[in-house]
Amino acid sequence: MAHPVVHFEVTGNDFEGLQSFYTELFDWKAQEIPGDIPYAMVEKEGIGIGGGIGRAQNGNGHVTFYVETDDLQGTLDRAEQLGGTTVMPVTELPQVTIALVSDPAGNMVGLVKGM
Repeated sequence: MAHPVVHFEVTGNDFEGLQSFYTELFDWKAQEIPGDIPYAMVEKEGIGIGGGIGRAQNGNGHVTFYVETDDLQGTLDRAEQLGGTTVMPVTELPQVTIALVSDPAGNMVGLVKGM
């Protein structure tokens, strides 16, 4: 696969409740990380991808998958040509660079470089 799915994220208003639900339902191991917004990284175990569970920043929970690409801006531009919308421009975080795009139906997809 040229652009693999490399990360997922589940957010909502009740961080503790979501973390408890997913870790107990699927026996996931999650490690809370320090920061202003409650967030826990879900460990990758065996086959599959790692992910995160966090408090929704804007009050609207969502599930997002992140696709790896070497050219974030180029991928955003191509998504817009295909009817998508940039939700968050290319943003450098301490460990990774990301962007968010919505598809023509309004579903959000994360783009990541350096995962």
